[in-house]
Amino acid sequence: MKAKWIVAAITTASFAVPAFSQIGIYIGRTPPRPRYEVRPVAPGEGYVWTDGYWNNQGGRYVWVGGRWQQPPFAGAYYTLPHYDRYQQGWRMHEGHWDHEDHGDHHDDHDGHR
Repeated sequence: MKAKWIVAAITTASFAVPAFSQIGIYIGRTPPRPRYEVRPVAPGEGYVWTDGYWNNQGGRYVWVGGRWQQPPFAGAYYTLPHYDRYQQGWRMHEGHWDHEDHGDHHDDHDGHR
């Protein structure tokens, strides 16, 4: 009986953890337009340029410059960080490497590098 209770508690906790990752910080102001950046020469073969973006730092926008990165695996593509508007304000979605194109296109950039 005790083992069933422990398994139930672990199962319940495993479903609760992803819910905490959904908490976001909202900013009331519209994000600024992306800055134009001159792309420096790639540091080597296989590098991919990832554009700069406005990060949320303490409720204000702070520019993070673009950079050259090596994809973590063959065929990887990069989705830029972006903001979506919700009733509470603007919320940033982190940039990430992915295995395939999910069609997450946004008006402010093409989203794939």
